[in-house]
Parts: sequence; C-alpha cells; structure tokens
Amino acid sequence: MARYEHLPIYRAAFDLAVHIERIVHNFSRYHKYTLGSELRNRSRGILERIIEANQSRDRGPVLEQLRRELESFKVLARLCQESQGFSGTRAYLYVAEQVVGLSKQNEGWLRQTTRSREGRDEDRPPARRACSYRRPYPASRGSAAGGPGLPLDGRREKRADLARVRRGAEQLLVVQRQ
Repeated sequence: MARYEHLPIYRAAFDLAVHIERIVHNFSRYHKYTLGSELRNRSRGILERIIEANQSRDRGPVLEQLRRELESFKVLARLCQESQGFSGTRAYLYVAEQVVGLSKQNEGWLRQTTRSREGRDEDRPPARRACSYRRPYPASRGSAAGGPGLPLDGRREKRADLARVRRGAEQLLVVQRQ
C-alpha cells in the first residue's frame, strides 16, 4: 500500500474537501442538495483520484483524468458562485485558489511522469557524484590539495582570505625574528 499523506497535492486536496464540507453546510436548502452535494462528491473524487494515481504504476492516464475532474470542479464552483451558492466572495476565492494550486501540482506531476516514461532524463545535466579523491567540502582558492580550488560564497571567501593574510603575517613575523 503506497503512502499518500506526505504528498503536497494530497494535503491541498484534503484541505479543499474539508473547506467544501464546511461551506456547503451554510448553503441555502436549494443549493445545499443540488450544487452543494455535487461539490462535495467531486472534492472527494479528486482525493480518490490522487490516491489512485499514487498507487498505480502508470500514472499518466489517472493524472489526465484528474486534470479533467479538476476542470469540471472549477466550472461547478464558478456556477455555484454565479448562482449565489457561496455565502461570500471570500469563500469562492479560496476554493478557486485551491483548485488552481491543485491543477498546477497535477500538471507538474504529469510532466514528471511523462518525462520519466519517455526517457527524457538525459535533458538534465548529470548529477554530481562524490569521488573519493575530492574533499567533501569546497576548498578555498589556494586549496591544500594544490589545485585552484572552487569559488566560494561571500562569507567563506572572506574567511579564507583572512586566513591567508594571517598565515602570510605569521610567516613574515617568523622571517623577521630570524
């Protein structure tokens, strides 16, 4: 059984479903049993589709179905707003923002799935692997290994410069004492 609670898309969809349950409770009787029940069913359907996509090997078709469900949910939420189903504009805006966020996450997941399925991973630069002969952290410009070293960020570079100056000053003092 694949875990799905850790997925950001699942958490966002769960928050949307809880929000829908709360706002449908405040709908008028006419809207509660028509548009409200449809909103509730579709929000739960979105959750089910996310769980199904996470558990399946071939996620592409499931994610495309999720895309269609999210689009139909957007249309239903807009219809509900236009027919004064939501108690206020803020409730609709929250739902719309959540659905847009879910759609973006779904598109990213779908893009990642199709990219790995088609084998387009060679488009990305190869991951850098740790080698046994390299130091585990970047050295200063005049590295102890004798090479030129790697460029450092501002603070490290200043510290490295200060350390070089101190070493140089210490060497001067040693030479002057002799």
